Amino acid sequence: MRPVRPLLAATGLLAALTLTATACGPDGDGAAARPAAGSSAPSPAGSGGSAERPADLADALEKHGVDPDRWRKGEWKNWDQDTWLRGAKDFVNPVIEGLWKPGRMTSAEDPARTMSAGDLAGQGVSDPEPAPVRARPEKVPYHEHAAPVGKVFFDSPEGSMVCSGTVVQDPENPGRSNLVWTAGHCVHAGAEGGWYRNIVFVPSYNDQGRSAAEMAKAQPREIAPYGTYWADWAATSGEWLSGGGPTGGAGAPYDYAVLHVKPESGTKSLEETVGNALAVDFDAPEITRIAGMGAWGYPAGAPYDGLLMHTCADRPGRLSLGPATPTMYRIGCTMTGGSSGGGWFVEGEGGKAVLVSNTSIGPVTAGWLAGPRLGRDAQAVFTTMSEKFADR
Repeated sequence: MRPVRPLLAATGLLAALTLTATACGPDGDGAAARPAAGSSAPSPAGSGGSAERPADLADALEKHGVDPDRWRKGEWKNWDQDTWLRGAKDFVNPVIEGLWKPGRMTSAEDPARTMSAGDLAGQGVSDPEPAPVRARPEKVPYHEHAAPVGKVFFDSPEGSMVCSGTVVQDPENPGRSNLVWTAGHCVHAGAEGGWYRNIVFVPSYNDQGRSAAEMAKAQPREIAPYGTYWADWAATSGEWLSGGGPTGGAGAPYDYAVLHVKPESGTKSLEETVGNALAVDFDAPEITRIAGMGAWGYPAGAPYDGLLMHTCADRPGRLSLGPATPTMYRIGCTMTGGSSGGGWFVEGEGGKAVLVSNTSIGPVTAGWLAGPRLGRDAQAVFTTMSEKFADR
């Protein structure tokens, strides 16, 4: 293990990567802000979980054997392996209004992706294990200091789960993005399962950093200041679909996903509502040329409770899980499960933060995190998603 050292540029890095909003914060009633009359805000993509126009949604759901009424009444709780939708084109996520109530959000658990020392033994070329970097709480209110960051909630056969995510820029809809970057294991179970259900994104969750006791008495607008955004389409890598596993597996270097979302109520785009979205860099420098990298997320595994946003900064090293798979980024960080899917950022041109990875796996000891290095495969997934919803 390398010696503990000052995070040379860590403080400066975090200052440079302050993910501030460029617009006002949540409106007075705490709901997603409404567009002004005559605005060009996009209309919702429909009430079902597909990219088809509203007129085609019923047919799309029927094709997958989903009756919207039965689904909303509890059919979604049927995780029969024979009917669990798995393929890249099989994603469905019908909106169930009011499902994600504050109490349901606070009780969601983390989908831990931890590895033991034995999982890494004899694998490829990796740099020495980094010294742990203690995660620090983000400043509040979150919408002023980390506007694009939020929580991803979803249902799995094991119950309600939570991850983290980031609002990212959509080249096909500049200034009006509805895209969220997260981890593949936050949307799909990998080789042994299918798409998760009731996937939503809540930007600036618990904006004021309330404690558990305070959250029990908090108003919905304090918990979800911008409202709840349902995924109407999700995309992840083919490698995650075929090789992802409980501890990452062979799919870990490809453990990324993109969500297209729409508000449960209202029509204003996600980017317009939160006031910021970050660019994704699919051609970041070699790991050895990056002086510092920051990770953001909502850790939920002990000793954290998932209510507060945290961040780490470190110089990244390399982690190889095998000679045939891409090398991953690895940084020292004490964040735990629940931070999965949270964005990793470096300082790009003009001093602006750009997303280059997301939290994927970590050790049982919670001293470091690893994330995929985004390249052409990730860019292809992203571009397909962006073009699918062009001008919508």
